[in-house]
Amino acid sequence: MGKGPTLACNASAITRHNTLFMTASFDSFDSTGQLMNLITAQLSTQLTRFSPPRRPPATLVAVAHGSRDPEASRTVQALLEQVRALRPGVPVSLGHIELAEPLLPETLAALRGEVVLVPLLLGRGYHVKHDLPEALAVAPHLTGRIAAPLGPHPLLAEALHSRLVEAGFRRSRRAAVVLAAAGSRDPDSAADASRTAALLSARLRGVPVVPAVASAGGPTVTEAVRTLVAKGNHRVAVASYFTAPGRFAGQCASAAPWIAAPPLGAHEAMARLVLHRYDEALVRQAVPVAAA
Repeated sequence: MGKGPTLACNASAITRHNTLFMTASFDSFDSTGQLMNLITAQLSTQLTRFSPPRRPPATLVAVAHGSRDPEASRTVQALLEQVRALRPGVPVSLGHIELAEPLLPETLAALRGEVVLVPLLLGRGYHVKHDLPEALAVAPHLTGRIAAPLGPHPLLAEALHSRLVEAGFRRSRRAAVVLAAAGSRDPDSAADASRTAALLSARLRGVPVVPAVASAGGPTVTEAVRTLVAKGNHRVAVASYFTAPGRFAGQCASAAPWIAAPPLGAHEAMARLVLHRYDEALVRQAVPVAAA
């Protein structure tokens, strides 16, 4: 028998699994570790039901945006070292969309076989919808799939919560958070940021969280802070919704009236999420690049 029905069954199960965790209450989990282990166990159960022929594992190609800030490259490399430690058998490569080496086309040109592009981006937007499919289209020597962006997902809320606590955030009646992102003109990107804000608010047990942007769209961090203060929230923190340091991350942090959390960086929840997106992509049926 063919593998089509099995693949479709597993893809459907993965969709149900993601819906469950996107709507679950954080009250069910006592720790970040419990949440990460449960998500990993649920997906692993689905993966074991799909047993493809033995072959070399697909290369996980992490796709970072890129920045002229050298700290950004160091942060992404540290994140990928955690990914390699969690899954030693999976080859991991890195490609940047712009501003840093290696660029994604160069990375793909050096690879052979099957690859899964995992965007280290936090929502849907131009890069995910256009740049990644175009990069695969000019690499016909590869069998490629594109994973979903990292956000929204409860593991991101865990990492954001952890970075806020590290920066000194403490929940109080008048505390609030601005979720500071790069911004995009794509409405899907704004919707993803709003969903992450809701997940973070739930993780913070109801603390108000308002999304804001550094560039396209709105509101800006300053405008979001003003709105929260007008509503009586006088301790406003900024959560950095960036994978790594860079110009926009620094710009948003400088607008914080109270504390600003560092970028997500090499957090364990981020490393597990990268692998989670990789696994999701592998159980989906391959889609021709031209169709994508």
